[in-house]
Parts: sequence; structure tokens; C-alpha cells
Amino acid sequence: MVFSVLIAVIVAAVLVVFLMMSKIVAQKHKNSSLIEKVHKKGKSALVKEAEKKLVKDPHNIPALETIGEIYYQDKNWEKVWGVYKTLYDLSAAHIEIDVAKSTLRMGLSAFYQNRIEDAVNVLMVTIKKDPDNFEANLVLGKVLLQKNIIDKAAYCLKKAKTLMPENNEVNALLGKCLFKMQKYRESLQFIKQALEESPDNKELLYDMAVAMSECGLSEKALKVFIHLRPDPEFGPLSCLEAGKMHERVKDFQNAIKDYEIALRHQNMNEQLAIQIKYRLGNTYIAMNNISQGLVYLKQVQMMKAGYKDTDSLVSRYAELNQNKNLQIYLLSGTSDFVALCRKLISVFFKESFVKIEDIQVTSGFVEIVCNAENVKWESKQIFRFYRTQNIIGDLYIREFHGKIRDTKCDNGVCVTVGSFSESAHRFVEGRPLTLVEKDELTKMLKKITAMNG
Repeated sequence: MVFSVLIAVIVAAVLVVFLMMSKIVAQKHKNSSLIEKVHKKGKSALVKEAEKKLVKDPHNIPALETIGEIYYQDKNWEKVWGVYKTLYDLSAAHIEIDVAKSTLRMGLSAFYQNRIEDAVNVLMVTIKKDPDNFEANLVLGKVLLQKNIIDKAAYCLKKAKTLMPENNEVNALLGKCLFKMQKYRESLQFIKQALEESPDNKELLYDMAVAMSECGLSEKALKVFIHLRPDPEFGPLSCLEAGKMHERVKDFQNAIKDYEIALRHQNMNEQLAIQIKYRLGNTYIAMNNISQGLVYLKQVQMMKAGYKDTDSLVSRYAELNQNKNLQIYLLSGTSDFVALCRKLISVFFKESFVKIEDIQVTSGFVEIVCNAENVKWESKQIFRFYRTQNIIGDLYIREFHGKIRDTKCDNGVCVTVGSFSESAHRFVEGRPLTLVEKDELTKMLKKITAMNG
């Protein structure tokens, strides 16, 4: 019983293969026959002969197939659509018509005429009739990618990849699909395969660099971005990505170089130019070159009002640009900041002798304990200097008050370039605590400038 079933399965499989081979052979015979006719009579003569037959019988299948084949070979896509649409409509009554071939050629015609919806509809019929049709899967994948239906496009292109693994166009399209799906590691293998045959494809190179960056291959990605910087199309984008990568490792000098190369490109997209100038302005500021940073931030203001936090940055750094000591307070290194804090204490006790006893530097603030004395009094003081521009709440002030007791100081002074909350102000009432906010701090910093002048 099992043996007879096995024989039946084998016979059925052989029969299917035989029918498929017969179909292929018949198609090849048709094509070779047409080629022979073209050589003997010429295309125009064959077209006229077929047209005469179609005048008498618009449903003459051999004539439609002949004229359709000639239009297809000539890439006369508008006429290809008409002929194969007629053949497809007749296929229900004429089983000899190859439905898969007719819909495939309709789909190609629609694709090349940019009739995207028609292309999708007929190519779906092709794949239903002939799931292993490479060209149908490839073109439908392209069309779906254009329509941004990425998951279905990837399905078609993966099928095309299995049917023709070495096809370079499939590798490029499948790499793009997976890239758009943010499957960066998977996309890399196909993009790299495509680049082996098309090493100068700048779009593929750019996508590969982005995918590498997303996969943690930063050094390799950066090399590709730098290689692409001069390219007219992908250069500005590559400069932006390279600049961001340099910023992340605080290599501000090279980040500035990246952004400035980008701005030398002609006809750059305005939105991209705004983004690059914004980053360039902030990078200059990170290098304490506030005046140059303001140049680019003001350009951003003119190009697009209200872009991100540009207005507040310009307002903030314009003030800093006019007050060197305020720049030091906010942006300088630790040693310069501590030196400035010592000067501020001298301004606070301008007619007293001040002796520094202890300096503590933390990630959030600098704390200085000192003795101040003049002819009338002597006092042990503790100062805390915050660099944040945020609002400081009462919890921090309560903790500072405890520090005053622990160090046995007579008074404490808390200084910030920002402000203190209402509850913080209420807490210091009646306590040996003085709060100094931005406006008063700015005046003290100007006094230091005047003293130095």
C-alpha cells in the first residue's frame, strides 16, 4: 500500500515537471519562431500583418501574441499594456493564453509608466499564478518599496533572492528594505554584497555607514561618512552624521570641520542647512567660542523662527558674550571656576581680610570655607557655588544649612547662576543663610571685571 502511494507521488511529481518543461520548451519555440519571422519579414511587416488580422478578428490570439511580443521587445509600454490587457481579458475563454506572462507584462508596462496601483494589482495576479516568477517578485518588491509598504516589499524581494541569489539588484533593494525596517544588522549583508559589484553607489555606501553606526561599528561608519563628504548628493548628510559622531566623543574640532565642509556644498536642502548650522553654533559654544557660535545661531533664527531652543540660546549666550566672567562661571574648567569663586568671596567681603581654609569640589558645586575679618568683626563663613541655571529647591538649602552647623560656621552663602524656589527663600528667613541669585551674581562678576580693569 505504502509502496503504491509512493509510486503515485513520484509519477505525479514527474508529470508536473514534464508539464513545466513542456511549457518552457513551447515558450522558447514560440520566441525562436518569432525571431525567425522578424529576421525574414522585419518588425514593421509583422506588425502590419498582425494588425490586418486583428481588424478582421480583434480576438485573434496568435496575432495579439505576435504584436504584443514586438511591442514588449521595443519597450513600447503603452501599447504593451493594451495588447496584454486584451489577452488577459480573453484568458477566461482561451486556456492557451499564458495568464502569468500577460499579467507580468502588464505589470512591467504599468511600472515603467509610473502607474503604481495598476502595477501592484496585476503583479499580484502574476505571483498567484506563478509564485516562483523571479521578475514578478522583483518588480512587485520595487513597487511596494516605492509605496513604502516595506514588510510586503521585503517578502517579495526575499523570494526573488531565493530564486536568483546572485542578482545584484535584488541585493541592493533587499538591503534598502531591511534598512528602512531598521533591521540594520540584517541589511548590512545584502548592502555589502551589492557594493561588491557597485562600489561607487553612493546611496548604498551612505546606508551602509548608517547601518554600521546603528550596529556599534562606529569607526568603520565614520570612515565611510568622511569618504562621502565631498559627494554632491550624500555629502551634506554624511558631514552631519560624521559631525554628530565627533561630537559624541567631544572631538569638537573635527565636528566643526565636518559641518563647515557641509556648508560649502551648493544647493543644499534648507532644512538640512538649518540643522547643520544649529549644531555648528552649539559646537563652537562647546569650545567656548561664543561669538562664532552666535553667528550661526543667529543665522538659524533668520532662516526659521522658533527653531528648537535657538531663541533662548541666542539670548543666553549674547549675555555671556558681553560678560567674560559669566562665561568663566558657566563654561570654564574647574581650576578657572574655583579661582573665580575666590574672587567672588573677595567682592562679597570687599573691606575685609579673607583667609581660605578649605575648598571642596563636587560634580554639582564648589564649596569654600573661609575666615573673614576686619577691624570691627571676625566671622567663619561657608560659600557654596552652583553652576546650574535651574531652580534650586529648599531640600538643597536645608542640606546646606546642616553643613553650616557641622562646620561650625557663623554664616552660609549659597550662590547660583539660576534661581532659588519660593520654599527655599522661606526657609532661610531668620537663619544664618544668604541666597545670591543670577542678577546679583552678575553684578558681582561685573565688579570683578572693574577691579581687574
